[in-house]
Amino acid sequence: MMGFRPYKNVPDEEETKSRFHGRINIFFFSAFLIFCIIIVRLAILQFVEGPELASQESGGEQKHFPLQPIRGSIIDASGEKLAYSTASNSLYITLMKDYSEKTDKGKANQPEAVEMAKRIVQAFNKYGDPSIEQMTVKNVMDELDLEYIKQHGYQPRLIKSNLTKEEIAYFMENRAKFPGIQIVEENVRHYDPDTVAVQTIGYLKKFKGSKDLKDYQAIDQSNKDQDNPGLIYTEEEWIGYDGLERMYQEELRGKSGYLSIPINPQNMVDGVPTMVAPEKGLNIHTTIHKDIQVATEQAIMDRLQYLHTNPVSGKLHKDAVTGYAVAMEIDTGHVVAMASMPDYDSNVWGSGGKITQDVVDSSGNGTITIYGSGRSGHGFESMIFLGSVIKPLTVLIGLNEGLFGPNDTYPDQGYASIGREGSETKIRNSSGHRIGPIKPQQAIQQSSNAFMIDWVGKRLVNKYGGEKGVTVWDKYMEQFGLGVVTGSGLPKEHKGLKNYTDTKAAGSNLAALAYASFGQQGKYTPLQLAQYTVMLANEGKRIKPQLVSKITDQNGKVVKEFGREVLNEVHFPKQYWQIIKQGMNTQGIAGFEDFKYDFARKTGTSEQSYKGVNLDNGVFIAFAPRDNPKLAVAVVVPEGGFGSQSAAPIARKIFDAYDEVYGLDGTPHPKKADEQAEDGSPDESGDN
Repeated sequence: MMGFRPYKNVPDEEETKSRFHGRINIFFFSAFLIFCIIIVRLAILQFVEGPELASQESGGEQKHFPLQPIRGSIIDASGEKLAYSTASNSLYITLMKDYSEKTDKGKANQPEAVEMAKRIVQAFNKYGDPSIEQMTVKNVMDELDLEYIKQHGYQPRLIKSNLTKEEIAYFMENRAKFPGIQIVEENVRHYDPDTVAVQTIGYLKKFKGSKDLKDYQAIDQSNKDQDNPGLIYTEEEWIGYDGLERMYQEELRGKSGYLSIPINPQNMVDGVPTMVAPEKGLNIHTTIHKDIQVATEQAIMDRLQYLHTNPVSGKLHKDAVTGYAVAMEIDTGHVVAMASMPDYDSNVWGSGGKITQDVVDSSGNGTITIYGSGRSGHGFESMIFLGSVIKPLTVLIGLNEGLFGPNDTYPDQGYASIGREGSETKIRNSSGHRIGPIKPQQAIQQSSNAFMIDWVGKRLVNKYGGEKGVTVWDKYMEQFGLGVVTGSGLPKEHKGLKNYTDTKAAGSNLAALAYASFGQQGKYTPLQLAQYTVMLANEGKRIKPQLVSKITDQNGKVVKEFGREVLNEVHFPKQYWQIIKQGMNTQGIAGFEDFKYDFARKTGTSEQSYKGVNLDNGVFIAFAPRDNPKLAVAVVVPEGGFGSQSAAPIARKIFDAYDEVYGLDGTPHPKKADEQAEDGSPDESGDN
């Protein structure tokens, strides 16, 4: 008989053991994972978030102390610098401790500051420039501003500018002896001592004194939200206030540098400052050529002096004290000379010296605006009526509008009449001379006012009606750049004055067009006149005046280039252009007697009233050579008398200067050492 064997539950015991070991494993794995997380978190706290948390714990933050940007240069067409910045190394000290007498710690630390000041003065005396006034310990202590009267505690103190090389070397080598020391490269702006195109180049002013200009008002507003310290403008920063300095402010400026300073809640330094150096700005290459510009400026001043001391048309012209000229290449649009005389020395603006009234009066660029280099003796501005230089365009309008034909003959009797029958106003030619039968090109050459009035002014009114006739005239003026800005981009450029639109002041639409037709109803700038002359020369293309050919970085790499730009174009038959070019042949103009090139020219003498007396302004436009033109010139001399005598001789010297440098025939013709330029002899020929 078999015995009974009890049932043993083996699987249950093994399962229990397995579960127990599994739980143990999970526990150790979880503990290990938690431990790893803690380790990683501790590492993050220590190495990543630690500095920030430490700063927050102490209430500290980073402050940025700006360092002025290093401005790029403005370089003339020959490579000579007309505006440039030179390095000026300055010694700054950041107070690394509290030295104030108001705290116990500061009193205890002050002997260190005094001792440092003594060592600084010793270094200045040994390595500094002996020709300048030496700093004393008191001077250095004042600059350190230990009581924070002038600056916050964390802000670096400027101790001395314009350090010598020896001073720089000493302080760099002994940096450890002077806690908080920094050698910072700053810059000083300089302008060519020959005062080359100063109104075109422009000048600098401090940012805090420039917020009357809209572009800087906008920058002042954006400063508040600017995150990049290099783009923030400080109140003391020097910025472009006029001319190319302002036009290319962003490119020339570069970026500010800054000292990044850790500070504590007491506004004191709490760590070692780090410096981000300023970035140098770009270089602007202007189309102005120094040799041509200087010759232009001298020609204006010489002619003004001539008019003061030599009778022209029977009298002296002592009230001709200002003059303006622009020379513009016909193919490229490059402005090679832009003179507004008299001028001034741009260096006075940044020298800290007193700005005299003469400087203020001479600071306007009269070639682009109504307020130029002062005013003439009777207060005439730089923008004057054009006089007869408008007549080539007047004839073009007449031809294009079908008001007369190329071969039609006008019987010039010396005057034209406007107004109602019985109460007509007679408007005469210059000197009242009767010309006789003339064709359109002769009307330009002999400067017939009567032709312009009878065959253009009156006929526009007859064709379109008075009001529409004025509108048609205005359309042509704007197409030729008269009454609109030239596109040069220079700040403060004036678009001219369209006096002919004030028909009430003129008396009627007919009167407005009659006077406009021979240049007595529109005031325009010399730059507009130069652009207009270029358009006559190239037969209908209005070219943007280019003042900059390229922009380069500090290594000479071209960042941007500027090419020829056509703003608008008019299309007239070739014959019309030939007529006006043949007509631009004024005779008896001073200074051009021995000129070797055939050239197209038109003199002008506009009348301007002063207390009921009409005074004469001189105007002259020309381009050369006539058939393959290279250069256009416009000259204006308020109260200079006949343009043939006041403005034309200036233009001759500009053409000569260009011929020397570039060549009016494409080949430079430098003068021989013994050659001397001479003014033309006085001539009594008139123009209007």
